Amino acid sequence: MAALAGCGHFSRTFRPALCLFRYGASKLQLHAGIGYPAICANEPLLCRTRALWGSGVVGRHFSSDGGDDLSVRYLEGEDSGIVVLGINRPKAKNAISKNLVKMMAEAVDAVKVNKSVRTVILCSLVPGIFCAGADLKERAKMHPSEVGPFVSKARALMNELGNLPMPTIAAIDGAALGGGLEMALACDIRTAAFTAKMGLVETKLAIIPGAGGTQRLPRTIGVASAKELIFSGRTVDGTEAKSLGLVSHAVEQNEAGDAAFRKALALAREFIPQGPIAMRMAKLAINRGIEVDLATGLAIEEACYAQVIPTKDRIEGLTAFKEKRPPRYKGE
Repeated sequence: MAALAGCGHFSRTFRPALCLFRYGASKLQLHAGIGYPAICANEPLLCRTRALWGSGVVGRHFSSDGGDDLSVRYLEGEDSGIVVLGINRPKAKNAISKNLVKMMAEAVDAVKVNKSVRTVILCSLVPGIFCAGADLKERAKMHPSEVGPFVSKARALMNELGNLPMPTIAAIDGAALGGGLEMALACDIRTAAFTAKMGLVETKLAIIPGAGGTQRLPRTIGVASAKELIFSGRTVDGTEAKSLGLVSHAVEQNEAGDAAFRKALALAREFIPQGPIAMRMAKLAINRGIEVDLATGLAIEEACYAQVIPTKDRIEGLTAFKEKRPPRYKGE
């Protein structure tokens, strides 16, 4: 019980949702799902993305125009509750810049307090790339005194992404290197195409992973395997990543180049019908419990279970079961 006292997740879980807001000069654009139909997984990519986002895209971006560095889309219809964060820096291979960190932090902050959001998918809008890591051209122009604070901001972003109360899925349809893989590691679940390349390659640049990689990778694939990958700077494809446990699902890439995104979307669709408060409490219990001994973990589970007992959703679940109908959960 005491382990939960300082985490602040309970209060964040039940905060009221944010209304639409503006960022002024910021490139970040948020859409509340107005006028965007649900995605159909078996539609061709271009037709599907144009129908969903107009001139925007879901998993890829075929224009040479950089446009917004980050797109945030709230899906609607049967996919209501799914938010897609799409990185879009084609000229820089989605490298992590100051501006991208700022916009992602803003997007994560908005999603975090929105009770209507049930699953977040992080993907790339650039074909063949998820995220190439830090923007080295920008980094080369930084004064040494600027590097530390920038890395700290990037690390804080990964922590905030990892602490989102709802399930998060990284869809890796292309290369995820350095900070790009660290970003994916901050998500709960990762899907990848067989052809995707993943690795923490920082030692090749005489540095180490600085945004959580030295901690999240060993927790994901084990200490020895993590050391081997970090020490060698080696990359793995989707097949090897699946065997290591780095990704949960590896799929054959399709002609559209968005197979991992489609798998992520299918998973999100499995998640959204479940009780949203229960999902958040389950994630909190797992995330906090895995870091402590079993007895403390069980106490955390008990505390999280106590949070779902007084909810209207729990009564709705029992009523729906009795009436032999699908439950209609509202997150209350």
